[in-house]
Amino acid sequence: IIESYVGVDEGAYFCNAVTELIGAADSRADYYRLQREGRSAFHTGTFDADLDRGAHLTAHAVTLGGSLIRNNVHVALNGEGAECVLNGVYLGEGKQHIDNFTEIDHLKPRATSFELYKGIVNGAAHGVFNGKIVVHQDAQKSNARQVNKNLLLSANPVVNTKRQFEIYADDVKCSHGSTIGQLDADALFYLRTRGLGVAEARSLLSFAFAGDVVGRVKVDSLRRQLDDYLAVQFRTV
Repeated sequence: IIESYVGVDEGAYFCNAVTELIGAADSRADYYRLQREGRSAFHTGTFDADLDRGAHLTAHAVTLGGSLIRNNVHVALNGEGAECVLNGVYLGEGKQHIDNFTEIDHLKPRATSFELYKGIVNGAAHGVFNGKIVVHQDAQKSNARQVNKNLLLSANPVVNTKRQFEIYADDVKCSHGSTIGQLDADALFYLRTRGLGVAEARSLLSFAFAGDVVGRVKVDSLRRQLDDYLAVQFRTV
């Protein structure tokens, strides 16, 4: 399932989208939400999934446009052995505000969740990530991992990140982590010693940072489209 939201830069407008997915027992679903709204657009989107026994969901959220953006993702692992993978990448520049809120409910035993969200912000952009995972009392032997990484391309952008676990079971495996930082000076130096200029080295490292998520896109045409878009965006980094 691929959802694409594309707008023009001719004025402000508001988009409010809701998608609900029900995963039957042993089903598999790949879901993609690509958001490239106009520069003055307001976008709020909700994705809600309920997974039965043995169901598997992979969901990707790609946020590239808009002025004020809020992405809500909620997944209920409502059957034994259900699995979900949440991947996200967001690019902010100018005065964009990009807010990602995710919540995963482990409701039944032996469910698995993995979450990787990456943000790249420049200018005076503001990025927010709030990831919440709740392991309920009956969800024994749950396995949950959450990672949020953010790259600041200048001194002005702001990123707020919050990882939140609520664990009410006593036989689980859970971990989370987050990073906020600028491009690694040693990596830049290494690329420059190989003949790249400063701009080219910064562009290559930024592209690779986002490519960790984009490379997980299974639809070839969509992945190539995103690679081309990112290559153009990072030429001026």
